[in-house]
Amino acid sequence: MIWKFFQEYKIWYSMYALMSALYFLSFYLYHLPLGYFVVSLLFNLTLLLIVTIWLFIQFRKKLLLIQNFFFVQDLDDLSLPSELAYQQLIEQLLAAESEKGLVEKSRMESLQTMVKMWSHQMKVPLSALSLMAQTDQLDRQEVRQQLLRLENYLDTLLTYLKFSGNKDDFRFEVCSVRELVVDLVKKYRVSCLAKELSVEVSGDWQLKSDKKWLSFAISQILDNAIKYSKRGGHIQVQLDEDGIQIADTGMGILPEDLPRLFEEGFTGYNGHEHKKATGLGLYMTKQVLDKLDLAIRVHSQVEEGTQVFIYKEKS
Repeated sequence: MIWKFFQEYKIWYSMYALMSALYFLSFYLYHLPLGYFVVSLLFNLTLLLIVTIWLFIQFRKKLLLIQNFFFVQDLDDLSLPSELAYQQLIEQLLAAESEKGLVEKSRMESLQTMVKMWSHQMKVPLSALSLMAQTDQLDRQEVRQQLLRLENYLDTLLTYLKFSGNKDDFRFEVCSVRELVVDLVKKYRVSCLAKELSVEVSGDWQLKSDKKWLSFAISQILDNAIKYSKRGGHIQVQLDEDGIQIADTGMGILPEDLPRLFEEGFTGYNGHEHKKATGLGLYMTKQVLDKLDLAIRVHSQVEEGTQVFIYKEKS
């Protein structure tokens, strides 16, 4: 601590030594009696020692206070302008840290809620598979459908975790959106066959984007179209240079639910009524499309169907 003290006040002691040397030089050049200089130096050194002791006590008290304080109020004894500025800086840092902690706590609580919700959703297909296994009534098509639901739930949850952790791995390249859609239709063919749905894909859209993330966004729209379509319905995917339109002849969306479709955790009437929604699919779709510089628009009428448009906004 003594070394720290002299480090803080070294400029003053250096100035005192320099002034003493200048006084000695003056006495020497003018041939003045050096005895007077020695007496004066001893007197000044005595005064300097007293001041040093007082300054060291104050320095030690301040240093211990700064090192061991728990609350900002403990620093109220600091009174120098520089010390007050330091105290104000600590208050700002603590406030920022507290706000950051609240945001992180809120994020963790939201994440825990979503994981619990997801766990509940995943129990449905798991229970169906378990029941089929216990009764030895394993229908191949039904098993594939339940496994596809599990895969979709898991993919969406992993995507949510990646976005909530601010991690992304976008790689932009020119791709055929038609090829992505065709691959997704093949992926969902079991679900389409189970509900006797017909799917029509027309046109193409050459777009510079990330294949993986764009495929994820489209898969969420297509999954919803299949999920909420009536048996024997029809899904049409139309692509052109302006974008992609996915239209179904399902149950539609209530007008009051449309403005909130992309809110985190919002399921709407259909989700509550049919217990098929987690409220993350469309939310994540919007987040991904925003990262890809794409826009999404939804038109829907109850009992007539829904049209979802994904397009690149013109600058």
